[in-house]
Amino acid sequence: MTAPTSASSNPTWFEQRQQQAWQDYERLPAPAQRDEHWRYSSAKKLDLSGRNPAPEPTAEQVQAALAASSGIEGEGPRLVFVNDRLVQQCLDGLPEGSLCLSLEQALKSHADLLQQHGWQSEASMGSEKFAALHLAQQRAAVVLLLPKGVEMTRPLEVIHWCVGRESVIFPHLLVIAQAHSHARVSEQFRSLQGDAAMLLAMTRLVAADAGRISYSCLQQLAGDAQGLQQAHLQCGREARITALQVQLGAQFSRCEMVSDLDGAGARSEMFSVSLPMGTQMVDQRTLQRHRAPNASSDLLFKNALYDQAQSVFSGLIVVDEGAHATDAYQTCRNLLASDQAQAHSLPGLEILADQVKCSHGSTSGPMDAEELFYLRARGIDEALARQLIARGFVAQVISRLGDEAWSAALLKAVDEKLEARA
Repeated sequence: MTAPTSASSNPTWFEQRQQQAWQDYERLPAPAQRDEHWRYSSAKKLDLSGRNPAPEPTAEQVQAALAASSGIEGEGPRLVFVNDRLVQQCLDGLPEGSLCLSLEQALKSHADLLQQHGWQSEASMGSEKFAALHLAQQRAAVVLLLPKGVEMTRPLEVIHWCVGRESVIFPHLLVIAQAHSHARVSEQFRSLQGDAAMLLAMTRLVAADAGRISYSCLQQLAGDAQGLQQAHLQCGREARITALQVQLGAQFSRCEMVSDLDGAGARSEMFSVSLPMGTQMVDQRTLQRHRAPNASSDLLFKNALYDQAQSVFSGLIVVDEGAHATDAYQTCRNLLASDQAQAHSLPGLEILADQVKCSHGSTSGPMDAEELFYLRARGIDEALARQLIARGFVAQVISRLGDEAWSAALLKAVDEKLEARA
């Protein structure tokens, strides 16, 4: 990995922060399997040797990416990146008064917000080295700012394409919903030519008092790719953030999600769906931090595993002193469609307050024989019956977004993967 290059147009503080991040990356050791945050997993699967930031795309690659970009039906605001370069921007449909900025624009007009929220490493789940590299190499970023009382009726779609076998992309998303506003964002990570690229992405969702954010992420990288996504949710008083991860691609995919409930009455919802097949591995790490009273959080992860695929879920609910009347749930369910598939679940609680209601649990099991029999008895062949059961298993999570068109686009991607297997 080569050192980042500086730009004379960037603010001094930003250049210094990138230089410090590069020094941190070089100083920090790579995670080892003995590290608790990497239990049942392996940081060796995120191999950076021989990799460099993705090069400038060719005109043909840009056209191919634009032709293949698809998401929610209908026209709406959209940004498309290829190898961390913005190649298409359409902001039609954004509410009046809202701002959607590139990194260069945000550094010029809203540097204070970036200093406060966007460009600092807060990784605390074992990926500090990768977070430092992300911040050091940052080029592609989207900053969405909604003023008070503004509501988005359609989500902003952000699509990141990667091309080049040894390429690494570093997408960064910062969403700030001010008081009584509602931001909606849909993000996609995709490979253009089946190359085994690497994704190091960082997302930060900040909802001020009574603000709302609805966010979904669809990861469809090529089969040999590797990916690490870090998401940080920050909820103010009476704020609400809903975040959904749909993990379909990459040979190895790791997702770290942290929700901080900083204000009384705040609520966070973290949902995830994955369909690992072959020898794919999905690694999921979560932290729900309750720092204020009367806040609630809900987590529901579902993994449908095939062949020799593996999944890891490690989740922790922490209730700080004084965070009384907390209401927190954490559930991970694994559907094993193969005798060789493996699912590891490690839920946990750390409670330091009184009058709380917290629960966690995990289940793993094969497809229900009665459900299979019911479908087969109605003339449905076994392959299709298994596909329908898996679809129904994950569809319940996707529906929690509460947007019919949005959910339909994600379910279409799920159907395509299941149909490709059949």
